[in-house]
Amino acid sequence: MRELRPGLWHWQASHPDWRPSEPWDQNVSSYAIDDDERLLLFDPLGVPSEIEALAAERETAIVLTAPWHERDAQRLVERLGVPVFTPLPDTAQDLMDTYGITAEQAGDGSPDVVWLLREKRGEARPYSSGDRLPFGADVFPGHKANDTVLWVESQRAVISGDTLVDFGRGLEINERWLRPGVTREEIAEGLRPLLARPVEHVLATHGGPTDRAALERALSSS
Repeated sequence: MRELRPGLWHWQASHPDWRPSEPWDQNVSSYAIDDDERLLLFDPLGVPSEIEALAAERETAIVLTAPWHERDAQRLVERLGVPVFTPLPDTAQDLMDTYGITAEQAGDGSPDVVWLLREKRGEARPYSSGDRLPFGADVFPGHKANDTVLWVESQRAVISGDTLVDFGRGLEINERWLRPGVTREEIAEGLRPLLARPVEHVLATHGGPTDRAALERALSSS
């Protein structure tokens, strides 16, 4: 774990569902922000003991950049009783439209965060693109409606789920998982308003921390 600036931490942990065929590295990144009012855990996995101890003493919330990034969220909710900010998972229709599967195959939709949303084993705080979250974060659209890019004003930080990634070539828009009919340029256009913000840190959950210059390159039109 390292502190990138006062109140902003980064760490990596091995993802339990990783396979060698994946384009992303087995070690994925999580982040914590202390904004003086609460402790925020972003896509937490393998939370360091120091951060978990701090969470037990503070008002704390988990923030998922995408519902499939739930990682250790359920365990933390069971232990700490904290709320979870999350985009909503794919519906059955979303799965049929994206993957061309049948209604029978789509079933009740994505199983992401079922324990939270359907089984009510935690306090869910759903959010979507265009929202401003109560801890001063603006939600930008990612490569899917429920994969988000967050601007956290207090830390001058951009936090991305699967839209801005580093798969070994530097920060880039993730073109591997674009929805049918969606182009890289469309995603870049939706994110370029971030460049009007005073960005200092760009925090990829696939990859790691980088800077404004990397974001400018990733969102360039070339």
